[in-house]
Amino acid sequence: MKRLHVHVGVSDLDRSIGFYSTLFAAEPSVRKSDYAKWMLDDPRVNFAISTRPETGGVRHLGIQVESEAELAEVYARMQQADAPVFEEGATTCCYAKSEKSWIADPQGVSWETFLTKGEATTYGGGVDSAAPESHAATKPPPCCEPAR
Repeated sequence: MKRLHVHVGVSDLDRSIGFYSTLFAAEPSVRKSDYAKWMLDDPRVNFAISTRPETGGVRHLGIQVESEAELAEVYARMQQADAPVFEEGATTCCYAKSEKSWIADPQGVSWETFLTKGEATTYGGGVDSAAPESHAATKPPPCCEPAR
């Protein structure tokens, strides 16, 4: 079953964790010094926040899948969309090891599709092969369009 993913950049992580914990009536399932994530079942969403003082607000949207088959299904739909797809592949991002691809909608909103394969001890990797909006990139640029 797929899960909607939303990631919001915040300037005050502790205050934001308090706000969203109250809003969702749940504590984060992952909490780090610069990041928090709620894996909610009602509504079914992977909601994450991270410290991003230079650019607060919605970072990207995504579809998190639970199997290789679902990943292939969503990747195929991305390939049919009228936009370039950045296949990031295996990456470490948001304290997780994932397989992911990126696409931007006609307004420039970034969407990622990913399968989480395990936990990681670091937030993310380097910028060399990461999509600009990816949190594998250490400092994403303000634009939301994936690399071509």
